Amino acid sequence: MQIPLRTQSSVENYIARREWVTARLEHCPLHPSGGCAFARHGTYSRVTPFGIRIARWYCPQGHKTFSLLPDFLAARLPGLLASIDAVVASASSMRSVEAAADALRSDDVSLPAATRWLRRRLRAVQAVLHGVDSLPETALGVRQLKQCGVCGSLFELRRTLPDHALNELPAPLGFLPSCQVAVRHSAGLEQEMGHDSSRERTYARSGNCEATECDINPPILTHSEHLRRRRRSFECGTTTVQ
Repeated sequence: MQIPLRTQSSVENYIARREWVTARLEHCPLHPSGGCAFARHGTYSRVTPFGIRIARWYCPQGHKTFSLLPDFLAARLPGLLASIDAVVASASSMRSVEAAADALRSDDVSLPAATRWLRRRLRAVQAVLHGVDSLPETALGVRQLKQCGVCGSLFELRRTLPDHALNELPAPLGFLPSCQVAVRHSAGLEQEMGHDSSRERTYARSGNCEATECDINPPILTHSEHLRRRRRSFECGTTTVQ
């Protein structure tokens, strides 16, 4: 379980000062009154940013770990919230998702892989902003947040929203478990109206599920040559013609 670590430090200062060493979690979130042998459980690292570590605690009675995630880090996605903000801003100025993915991912990955990488972030940010709009204005801090108009930056949202609001929002901003996100999504899907006989006819037309491939992300229809990314020169970084 992730808990926000409220810090005004930049990522560079956080790493240089090793602030994960001095991070404190006063009591167990599951047992505020104590008695569960709640204790520190070391730290763990992230691939990016390089050198960063996260402080962690463990509750033996609840069989659960708790980590203090600095405000600038994304939840359940690698990297910084500011980096995701920059990716979404860049993608919005491109002519297509594929063009944005090709420009943003300059490393050696295929175009379909880069497109999936970008779409995963675009969908996540869209879900976050929808969740922020759905927050009741009576919640502490939410009314002021919407009046200030900072709902476009994940980094500012993380620093502004109270802990209880972050627990109701999905990643990469909030800490709502992915299983609860799926439950809320399925609960929001309304069942079609009509008599049982009409439903049976509808289901009968697609009864052979084994022969039907279900994919919420349709493939990119393009020529195979377009999926090949031009090689880049390691000396100057420019693309070379094959």
